[in-house]
Amino acid sequence: MTDHFIEVSLAKRNVHCRAKLLVERAPLTCAAIWDALPLIGDVYHAKYARNEIYALFPPFAETEPPLENPTVTPIPGDLCYFAFAGTELGTKAYGYDREVRAGTTVVDLALFYERNNLLLNGDVGWVPGIVWGQVVEGLDEMAEACNDLWRSGAAGESLSFRRA
Repeated sequence: MTDHFIEVSLAKRNVHCRAKLLVERAPLTCAAIWDALPLIGDVYHAKYARNEIYALFPPFAETEPPLENPTVTPIPGDLCYFAFAGTELGTKAYGYDREVRAGTTVVDLALFYERNNLLLNGDVGWVPGIVWGQVVEGLDEMAEACNDLWRSGAAGESLSFRRA
């Protein structure tokens, strides 16, 4: 796999950006995501990591990717992959609309749009993510839309990842 690009979009706000998959740094994660595209889900704005939007998906990789190209300090434009056990997200503190149960896995695909992010969760501690992509076009417009999402709310908005 060489130079693969995706479009990341907030549908209701009609905003998108273009990202390059970091195949050389996270080959297994990139292959799993590329093969699963398109992926569309309800968008959430992070409570703990600061400048992050994300959507949750059922597992789509044949085998869960290992922690390749990890970070706990994502920078603006990073796309990160997280896998959580249902028990990690199954508390009312997270406020998800769907039921998250023990024995399940949830995949979180996230976009970080501004500086000063720290992946430290009060419930579980450090939460390293796999950096699998980097926004190369449209980050300023997306960041503006993400700030609006934070202030105005995420209800009715979706986050999508598609091949560009």
